[in-house]
Amino acid sequence: MKKILIRAAFLLLAAAPLAQPAAVAADVVELRQPNSAKVVVMLRFNNGSASDPKGKEGLAYLTAQLLTEGGTKELTSTHIKDLLYPMAARYGAFTDKEVTTFTFEVHRDHLDKFYPVLKGLMQTPTFTEADFNRLKSNQLNYVEQVIRASSDEDYSKFALEDQLFRGTRYQHMTRGNSAGVKSITLDDVKQFYAKAYGKNNLTIGLAGNYPEAFAKQLQKDMETLPTASLKPAVPKVSKPKGVQVEIVTKPDALGSAVYAGFPIETTRAKDDFAALMVANSYLGEHRKSYGKLYDKIRTTRSMNYGDYSYIEWYEAGGNNMLPVPGTARRTNYASIWIRPVQIAEGLRKQYPTELGDLKVGHAPFAFRLAMREMDGLVKNGMSKEDFELTRTFLRSYTKLYGMTPAKQLGFLLDSKFYGRKNWLQELDGQLAKLTLDDVNKAIRKHWQTQNMYVTIVTDDSEAQPLAEVLKNNTPSPMSYAKVVREGLPKEVVAEDEQVANYKLNVTTVKIVDTKDTFK
Repeated sequence: MKKILIRAAFLLLAAAPLAQPAAVAADVVELRQPNSAKVVVMLRFNNGSASDPKGKEGLAYLTAQLLTEGGTKELTSTHIKDLLYPMAARYGAFTDKEVTTFTFEVHRDHLDKFYPVLKGLMQTPTFTEADFNRLKSNQLNYVEQVIRASSDEDYSKFALEDQLFRGTRYQHMTRGNSAGVKSITLDDVKQFYAKAYGKNNLTIGLAGNYPEAFAKQLQKDMETLPTASLKPAVPKVSKPKGVQVEIVTKPDALGSAVYAGFPIETTRAKDDFAALMVANSYLGEHRKSYGKLYDKIRTTRSMNYGDYSYIEWYEAGGNNMLPVPGTARRTNYASIWIRPVQIAEGLRKQYPTELGDLKVGHAPFAFRLAMREMDGLVKNGMSKEDFELTRTFLRSYTKLYGMTPAKQLGFLLDSKFYGRKNWLQELDGQLAKLTLDDVNKAIRKHWQTQNMYVTIVTDDSEAQPLAEVLKNNTPSPMSYAKVVREGLPKEVVAEDEQVANYKLNVTTVKIVDTKDTFK
C-alpha cells in the first residue's frame, strides 16, 4: 500500500505543470528621516540610453520625458499641473547611459493626494500624440541645434564620448542623435516603456518621514509592473593608440574648448577609487581654484575660466558645483576639461600690433600644459604635504554631496548599483585609511598621457593651423600681450619654454565639420 501511495503521488507531480519561477521583486532602499517634512520617492530602472535600439538613439530619454511630461488615464498633464501647484510638489526624470531615475518630491501632508499622480504616471501613462510630437520636437532641436550653439564646453564633452565609445551603445548622447530621434514613433515609445521599466530591474528609493503603510502600498503597486526584457549593453572600450585628436570646426566659435580622456579600470565599486579621488582633487577638482590645472592655466596665465579633471562622468558641469547622483556606470574613463581658450583670430584683433602675425591660439599650449602636469604626477607622485592637505579637504568636501534628502537617496541608489551599502558613509573611512603610497600607486595604475582621445571644438579659422601644430608636434609658445609678458616672474617664463616644447604622442588628427556631429 505504501509503495502504491508513493507511486500515485509521483504520477500526480509528474502530471502537474512545472511551477514558473517568480519574477524578481523590486529592491527597496529606505532612508528614514523622522524630522523631515518632505517625502522623496525615487524609482530607478536599470535601463538608460545604452538600451536604445540601433537606429532609435534617444528613445530611452524620450520615453522617460513622456512619462513625466504627459498625463495619466485619469488626468491630463494640464490637470496634473493644476492639482500639484498648491502642493508645491515636483517630479521629473533623468536618463543616463545605464539607468533612468524618476524622482517625486512632496510635503508629507499632501502625500495621499499626490500618490495617485505618481502611480498613474508610472502605470497608466497616456502617451498622447500631442505630447509625443511636442517633446520629440524639443529633443530633436537640442540634438541638432542647441548642443552646437549653447555651450562649447558640453559640446566638447559629448563629442569626446562619441569618439571614446565609438561603435558601442555608449557612443550617442542620452538625448540621441539626429537620425535616431527623427525615426522614433509613438509605438516605439510604448514598446520601450513595456520592455524597459519592469519590477525585475527596479530599485525603489524612499526618503523622509513617510508612513509605513505608504511604503508597503508603493511596493505592492510597483509589483504590478511587467517584467522588463531589456538590459543595457555595457561596452568594452578600445584603448586609444597614441593621442588621437578630433577637431570639431564651427563658424563663429569664440574659443577652443578641449576635452581629453582615456578608459580606466576602476569605479566607485573598487576601493582604489578613493585613492584616485585624492589625486584627481589635487590635479583639478571641479570648479575649485586650488587645483594644479586651474592654478597653472587660469590663475597664473589668465587663459580661460577654469580647468578641471575627472575620474567619472560629471553631469552638467557648467551648472553643478557638486557631483549629482544618477550617473552610475560600469564602464569608466578619466578626463581633463579645458574650458575655452582664445583663438588666434581673437588675439590678433585684441593685440593687432603685437600678435598680428599669430597663426594659432592658446589651445596647444594649454593642452600641453595640462598633459605635462598629469605626466608629472604619474612620474613623481604627490608629496606628503599635498596628500595630507588634499585628503583633509576631501573628507570635508564629500560630506556636502548629500545636502538634500533627494541627493542622499540618489547616492544610496548609486551605492546599490555599485554593490556598496552606503558609498558616501564608507568613503570617509576609506579616505581616513589611505596612505600616500596608496594614492601614488593608484596614479601609476590608472593615469597616463601617452594614449588618449581628444576633442577640440574651435572656430573654423583655427582648425587647420591647430591641426598642423598638433600633427607635427610644432612648439607652441604662449602668446602674451607685451605688458603682461614683461611682468612675468622668471619661473613662469622658464616653465613656458618647457611647456611650449613638451612632446605629445599625437598619432592622428582629424578635422570634423560641426554639421557632421551627432548625426
